[in-house]
Amino acid sequence: MNNSMISGIFSDIADILEILGGNPFRIRAYRRAAQAIENLSEDVSLHAESNDLTKLPGIGEDLASKIREYLATGNISDYDKLKKKIKPVALDMLSIPGVGPKTAKLLYDNLKVKSLEDLECKAKAHKIRGIPGVKDKTEENILRGLDFLKKDAGRMHLDTAFTAAQYVIRELKKSSQVIKISPAGSLRRMKETVRDIDILVTAKRSRKIIDTFVSLPTVKSVVAKGPTKSSIVTGDNVRIDLRVVPPESYGAALMYFTGSRAHNIKMRHLARKKGLKINEYGVFRLKGNKKIAGKGESGIYTLFQMPYIEPELREDAGEIDMALEGKLPGLVRLKDIKGDIHVHTKESDGHLSLKEIAETGKRKGYGYIAITDHSQSLRIAGGLSVKRLLKSIERVRIFNKGSKGPMLLIGAEVDILDDGSMDYSDEILEKLDFVIGAVHSGFKQPEAKLTGRIIKAIRNRYVNLIAHPSGRLIGRRDAYELDYEKIFKAAKDTGTALEINADPKRLDLTDVRSRRARELGVKLAICTDSHTEAHFDNMIYGLSVARRGWLEKKDLLNCMPLKQLKRFVESKRKN
Repeated sequence: MNNSMISGIFSDIADILEILGGNPFRIRAYRRAAQAIENLSEDVSLHAESNDLTKLPGIGEDLASKIREYLATGNISDYDKLKKKIKPVALDMLSIPGVGPKTAKLLYDNLKVKSLEDLECKAKAHKIRGIPGVKDKTEENILRGLDFLKKDAGRMHLDTAFTAAQYVIRELKKSSQVIKISPAGSLRRMKETVRDIDILVTAKRSRKIIDTFVSLPTVKSVVAKGPTKSSIVTGDNVRIDLRVVPPESYGAALMYFTGSRAHNIKMRHLARKKGLKINEYGVFRLKGNKKIAGKGESGIYTLFQMPYIEPELREDAGEIDMALEGKLPGLVRLKDIKGDIHVHTKESDGHLSLKEIAETGKRKGYGYIAITDHSQSLRIAGGLSVKRLLKSIERVRIFNKGSKGPMLLIGAEVDILDDGSMDYSDEILEKLDFVIGAVHSGFKQPEAKLTGRIIKAIRNRYVNLIAHPSGRLIGRRDAYELDYEKIFKAAKDTGTALEINADPKRLDLTDVRSRRARELGVKLAICTDSHTEAHFDNMIYGLSVARRGWLEKKDLLNCMPLKQLKRFVESKRKN
């Protein structure tokens, strides 16, 4: 959580400096530092304790002193001083998709915007048009962006919620009072965004665990404190509710507070048909109100003659009927993942060497990792020219000869160009072990055009996977318009896989579309799109999408052992 807070502050400082017309070198320094801290796989406080903050990329003594100041006080004084130089709305405007510091400054200077609501009124009154330096479509884009923000208002990315909850659970588990503890709500169902975090606990003495909870170092404010329920807000504005329940009701309470509401309603209907009632306290006979279950979740499902339903499936999407028929899928698990097939190195926009990637993969127990740096057209991400790609291919081959595993596959994330052709020729693609096709431009093209581009790439015999198929960024950019049924059919017909991108800001394909692809027999793959060591840990978020999409390990490309994966690639090339 320190990493998230400090990274966010440094990003804000860079934005404020840019709005104020500050030194470009200083702005870049803060942005580099923000990225470096965000990408750390361990808490930055560990580096402070070891006095090696300045060994981190982009961190000099000045920024190191600011990190130490935050760790000691929870604040950075220079940040507080900078915030006083601009109106809060100037920073608020940066949350609008497509609005950067320069545009925010132009809007504020020319319109004296007081709030996002005020900006919306002025955009609707066409007062943005004609401002020097503001593009013609800015007004339309701002209105669309404001609508987009309203849709996701108050929700956080899954990784933010997951990290915050794991921290609280880890700290509370240190207490001898805790018997059982678990997240609940939409976080336990691993939805892609979460509003508030619910945590359930059974404890020997509820008041003691409540006192520990409200006294955690990350608590900014205590919203409510009672004998069995308390609510806090953390320093990064995450709302967390803790409920203490008796051991004999823990399973029933966990089921009730996990939800979804629709799943719970269907379970209650099922209970009534059997002369029972079910609530957060347990399962009771309607006659006599005798309690017959509630201590454990699995026992409740057994009572209804069905197997345990995993939390990710509890959306009233057919899971109860399938459970009653004994037809629930055996959901994919983290231990089923054999490798990661979308990873970037220092050659393009990654931060890791081949050795560092191999070492990380070894720690994960992977049998293979595909090195998939960007292709030549994506210059902003350091895309590789043909000459650089050929050198990279040779470098990976040499590395593999001296490595004890995992196997590094030679691949590339190749741009799908405007006409649907690939950014490298087939002659070059043939030299690769694994090819990813990806759209990185023309997001606003008509549905037919974008669909046609992707299908043409799918039909290329050397393309094995389509990365982040819809192009969405959760809370920042809508998915582009596609005819998914046509894409799924083409993927099935050609033996091309589609990606579930595990980046918590993408999670693309979605769970619903992943399930539909599975129904049509399309292979999928969970890929981290890693640029740093910490990104490899995002596999759990991609896994959550796959599980919510009812996927089993047989549905996923990177649950295959290496030999089977190679056969998958070779099969398409022969057709």
